[in-house]
Amino acid sequence: MSHATASDPAFDPTRLQGAAPLPHWGVIRAQGADAAKFLHGQLTQDFSLLGLSEARLAAFCSAKGRMQASFVGFKRSHDDILLVCSRDLLPATLKRLSLFVLRAQVKLSDASDAFALWGVAGAGATSLPEKPWSFTTDDEGAHWVRLYPACGVARALWVAPVRDGVAPKPDGPLMDTAHWAWLDVMSGVATLTQPIFEAFVPQMLNYESVGGVNFKKGCYPGQEVVARSQFRGTLKRRAYLVHADASLALGQEVFHDSDAEQPCGTVAAAAPCPAGGWHALVSMQTRAAEGGKLSAGCAQGPALSVLPLPYPLLDDI
Repeated sequence: MSHATASDPAFDPTRLQGAAPLPHWGVIRAQGADAAKFLHGQLTQDFSLLGLSEARLAAFCSAKGRMQASFVGFKRSHDDILLVCSRDLLPATLKRLSLFVLRAQVKLSDASDAFALWGVAGAGATSLPEKPWSFTTDDEGAHWVRLYPACGVARALWVAPVRDGVAPKPDGPLMDTAHWAWLDVMSGVATLTQPIFEAFVPQMLNYESVGGVNFKKGCYPGQEVVARSQFRGTLKRRAYLVHADASLALGQEVFHDSDAEQPCGTVAAAAPCPAGGWHALVSMQTRAAEGGKLSAGCAQGPALSVLPLPYPLLDDI
């Protein structure tokens, strides 16, 4: 039996609308006079110049430039910054960041229970500025971050304070979390999670192309490696969208028919398509994406087909 795909006219992604809870995401809160300065010195993005109408996609890297966490960050005020990240990495990330605080006037805490996190897709997100990472706070005190769209569907991250023990939710119909996960994959922007901890430098997930790296800011852990990868034209891996008829798993290895023994890539995000089959973001060698047969898990595994990315890649500088 054949299945419709995301490009099949029988399947209309724009019908996927509503709000989905995001229990797999958590919040690190940075408070204090040095909050922005401290984060500026630790993450791949500029937080010193972060305004109150914009958010940041950013990564926290090891000294070798390998991503240990990724965040959507924004300022509630000039001395109160929230970093939204994968909950499975939050405790270890908070501990690592805290090691660098030293004398800085900043307090870091796990504020996951203090905020409700939802993904909003469709009509609920269209009233926001179209530019990804735009940020606004509505009259009810909820924070909105415009995310990259997926298959023509507008998307936003909704973050609101929990008051008197009551977790609020955005207006609109409830959306299946599996549908949100699929739209997340199709946006081409991967969130770092435990299975891919320290597996990639930011460019291997296209972070330089989706606003996740600022090459003009000062030093941060791993900065030399990240900059060298970009400026010396040594980028050999990128993230690509792929489709498979069988299920795909986060962290799963990908093989090219030119070498049945050595993997050429790793699944960085995956979700079932509502119309059938699976889609994934695979970080793999650029030459492997240019032709030949790709398979998941092993050389005899499910076949993968490469799809166009929804954004242009920034060329090596």
